[in-house]
Amino acid sequence: MPCTLIRMAGCPLRCSYCDTPQAIPTDSGNWLAIDAIIRRVRETNRPLVLVTGGEPLAQRYCIELLKQLSGLDCIVQLETSGAYSIQAVPSDIHRIVDFKTPGSGEDQRNCMQNLELLTAGDEIKLVLTSRMDYEWARDFIRKNHLGSNDIPVLLSPAWGEVAASDLCEWVLKDGLPVRVQVQMHKTIWGPEAEGV
Repeated sequence: MPCTLIRMAGCPLRCSYCDTPQAIPTDSGNWLAIDAIIRRVRETNRPLVLVTGGEPLAQRYCIELLKQLSGLDCIVQLETSGAYSIQAVPSDIHRIVDFKTPGSGEDQRNCMQNLELLTAGDEIKLVLTSRMDYEWARDFIRKNHLGSNDIPVLLSPAWGEVAASDLCEWVLKDGLPVRVQVQMHKTIWGPEAEGV
């Protein structure tokens, strides 16, 4: 689906597989007022808007931006690391919470209360760096009774670390109620492309 991507700069996490390290510094990118962002989103007129980072919920004006985006005639998604509470996110924003696996090096930052705050239309994402991460994710899914149609779980192989074919094999063998998600932008434009 055509998507307008809003990438917020700044991230306090240092995931081992970070695919956008240029967004880690808070002074990276271009400073834009919320009104200017809303204007650009209207100009692109795409059916989907994704707010991501860095870590968007670590940014002071993220919630205000989400409130203003929620008034537009499009689907608005927020992709967050799961290290911050999603409680203040407007209810009509679709939240993709990327709970961190041990291979990320940031699993101690998971805000587990977010599991209780998820509602229909939200998603859980787990990026896997190894078979060990997969087993951790499998146990996490089973322990927390995850994977319903209302809140899907997406398993994503870290680029160059887990083969998508291996992940599919593991999922099918274990009968996990998940979707496998690959980094489509890397498949289409190549792993080094930025700004796509």
